[in-house]
Amino acid sequence: MPLYEYFCTSCQTTFETLRPAREADEPVTCPSCEHASPQRILSLFANSVKTNGEASPLPMTAGGGCCGGMCGCHN
Repeated sequence: MPLYEYFCTSCQTTFETLRPAREADEPVTCPSCEHASPQRILSLFANSVKTNGEASPLPMTAGGGCCGGMCGCHN
């Protein structure tokens, strides 16, 4: 089941909830103020890892080309 992120315009809170994809755009209740129709927002994935109490960036792989830069074709 996908995790969706919502923003409540009533109390300015961002929250996440697990729900079926078919219900992603249906109304959901804000857990903070119980407003009935927060807006679904684009969730961003983490780009760092916390180790020893400090955040460090994840290594980035080469991009582009026919295979994302992984085959050695250098495209």
